[in-house]
Amino acid sequence: MADRKRLILLLACLGNFMVVLDVAVVNVALPAIQADLGFSQVGLQWIVNAYTLTYAGFLLLGGRTADLFGRRRMFLIALGLFTVASLVCGLAPTAATLIAARAVQGLGAAILAPVTLTIVTITFTQPRERAYALGWWGASLASGGAAGVLIGGILTDLLSWRWIFLINLPVGILGILAARALLTESRAESRSRSLDVPGALTITLGLTSLVYGVVNSEVHGWTSPWTWVPLAAAGVLVASFAYIELRVARAPIAPLRIFRSRALTAANVAMFCVGGSMFAMWYFVSLYLQVVLGQSPLIAGLCFIPAALAIIVASQVAGRLVARVGPRPLLVTAGVMISAALFWMSRMSADGSYLTDILGPILLVSLGLGLSFPPGTWAATAGVAPTEAGLASGLINSNRQIGGAVGLAVLATIAATHTSTLSASEGPQAALAGGYGLALVVAGVVALGVVAAALMIPGQRPTANPVTTVPATGTAD
Repeated sequence: MADRKRLILLLACLGNFMVVLDVAVVNVALPAIQADLGFSQVGLQWIVNAYTLTYAGFLLLGGRTADLFGRRRMFLIALGLFTVASLVCGLAPTAATLIAARAVQGLGAAILAPVTLTIVTITFTQPRERAYALGWWGASLASGGAAGVLIGGILTDLLSWRWIFLINLPVGILGILAARALLTESRAESRSRSLDVPGALTITLGLTSLVYGVVNSEVHGWTSPWTWVPLAAAGVLVASFAYIELRVARAPIAPLRIFRSRALTAANVAMFCVGGSMFAMWYFVSLYLQVVLGQSPLIAGLCFIPAALAIIVASQVAGRLVARVGPRPLLVTAGVMISAALFWMSRMSADGSYLTDILGPILLVSLGLGLSFPPGTWAATAGVAPTEAGLASGLINSNRQIGGAVGLAVLATIAATHTSTLSASEGPQAALAGGYGLALVVAGVVALGVVAAALMIPGQRPTANPVTTVPATGTAD
């Protein structure tokens, strides 16, 4: 393999690593950001959701822009946008500025993630070389999540939470210079140059409005216009998205006909539930370790390392097993493990510890999460034509992000409401632990949706895996 190809692979993996890193890196820094910028307990989730909502909403459109306008050009634009947004995040003087910059970061990530994979696939055309390259690209996903919690803890503890964003600047600048030197321009051959911008905008705004309405329910109540007006707007926007996809868009980002496949529909429901439980687990465990148990960001980051490694190991095992047993038994097992672990974790108490309250269940839930990713992608792509495997893979990754954003909004609201109720009779630490615990119980119920959805997947084992080891237009966490 030529040295230039190796450098291109390193560049693509670097871009992918940054996208996943910025999903994970903020979790450990949440208490420090809250104290510095004055976020409320419910509003804190927007640091996560502003990124994931724009990332999920524009992910499929991002892959399309790279095909139409050039992979090199869109890589440079996306990485530049991501880097500038990181600078604004790091210097943000207010909560509103940080949330807005995180949304722009998510938009950059939505273009950057799929274009890195496209660059890999067009650079490495020989089967053995491509398998090698895709293996490294997939490893950048797992390593980004694992490194995120550790880097976030180190930077927050030793410097400031602002450095979890500012560290992207030298990396981004180096990536832009390398891309200008290494990448040549390429486009997909396509008769249609249509972009479904209205579809991407309506679904992103609809999901944002839904999350905003759910969050406001804790502050203003369900009957307040601050709650029901955003929820009604969400309904109108989602309905508009469906109409655009069915009737208006010449090249829809999510053609609804693809959901005729029972396996694909079930896999998307399962991954939506996985996202809803996964985001909540990382979020509440990080707050519990620091706010309730009083651990430093560095120690909290180290506490997540076993979980990150468990996800990597389980994903590798599931990737080998799915070809033998099919996706359904693996997804059922994963759903049961995730649900049981969250119920176990919900027993966390104010006078607990990492070893007694967190380590066991976080290992179990992480094994379940890792076990769910390969069969979810397999089931989704096995139910469609090979030419639509990339679309199906992108949809399932978008749905996991959407499930995480919506689930976190609901569960953070439940936790805040229950904490307020308990605070009248309990101490502040006990009230917080009780609120987090109830939210994790609900997350455990959500995880049972993985089991229900998996049982809808046809039981026969696919004859071949339509997608090798990685999604074609999305990323895993």
